[in-house]
Amino acid sequence: MARIELQLAHSYARTVRSDADYALLPLDITFEDGGAYALLGPSGCGKTTMLNIISGLVTASHGVIRFDGVDCTRATPQERNIAQVFQFPVIYDTMTVGENLAFPLRNRKVPAAQIRERVGRIAEMLELSAQLDQRAANLAADAKQKISLGRGLVRPDVSAVLFDEPLTVIDPHLKWELRRKLKQIHHELGLTLIYVTHDQVEAMTFADQVLVMARGRVVQQGTPEDLFERPRHTFVGHFIGSPGMNLLPVEGRADGGLWLDGLSLGRPASAALPAGPLTLGIRPEYLSLSSEGGAGTVPATVTHVRHVGTSQLLSARIGALEIKAHLPVDAVPPAPGAVVHLALVGPHTRYYRNEELVEGPAHRPAPAA
Repeated sequence: MARIELQLAHSYARTVRSDADYALLPLDITFEDGGAYALLGPSGCGKTTMLNIISGLVTASHGVIRFDGVDCTRATPQERNIAQVFQFPVIYDTMTVGENLAFPLRNRKVPAAQIRERVGRIAEMLELSAQLDQRAANLAADAKQKISLGRGLVRPDVSAVLFDEPLTVIDPHLKWELRRKLKQIHHELGLTLIYVTHDQVEAMTFADQVLVMARGRVVQQGTPEDLFERPRHTFVGHFIGSPGMNLLPVEGRADGGLWLDGLSLGRPASAALPAGPLTLGIRPEYLSLSSEGGAGTVPATVTHVRHVGTSQLLSARIGALEIKAHLPVDAVPPAPGAVVHLALVGPHTRYYRNEELVEGPAHRPAPAA
């Protein structure tokens, strides 16, 4: 395994005129030896470009990449000793399952006894032991992708194993099981794994560290709990969660008061906020409501309530602003058109300025005399 450091930027354009010409804006990221990482973001955010730069399939247009302190910017994938698993299965249909798994090891002249031991171990982890003698051509797409995963994992000496949305072709009911298997394999084998996905469930259940990407940059890196509880950017708050964080435009006053659409939210005790335009963020899971008003609450008109499995999802409007809240599954839901009162300010409320989290005390000008 290797410690991988990226200090680079990348553009596919010959001439860079603005940030829009970069597929990856300048970044400085380290993947620690033996870690499980996910690159999470929407299509076009740069996550596959980053993965291909790590593997050596793409050479960064600016900067350097190091493996264990050694400059590998111009090194080939073979020289970097990378294993990569792609979105669609890459296997040999004429070979058996066992021969496919053994191929990367035989290519490297690994002794036959070690090959049998390693192939047997990976096949058992992926529940392929009973199919080792079957030809790969006769298997379903999800089984073929399991073989492709196994080919990436079978080599014990790789610097890292890279996964580019590997569960796309897997039936939905098998995805959870394979994510669990990958997590188990990571803990048992200590491999460095970097996993690209646009699916937040895949990222949050697989990785110890998630890098959320948007518009060619990493907007936050952290544990799944960090990203959910303390998003440092409004994009992270919106992108993580189902539904994402409620983001509401508010105004911070010089006297410490907070106002939303002409309604006072009081003076938040948990944060010293700057005066001026802000964004209040609160997750639907932490939004409390009551049928009666009180200090710090605002009235909202219910538009609809629907069951979403383990809870009910309430949608309401504060003036022209839409807001969502999770209710207990056994709660009596308010009827459409009813007015409820929402407590927006609390320990789980976050505040943003220019899309970035407001941190710690901030200077406020003294109120006018």
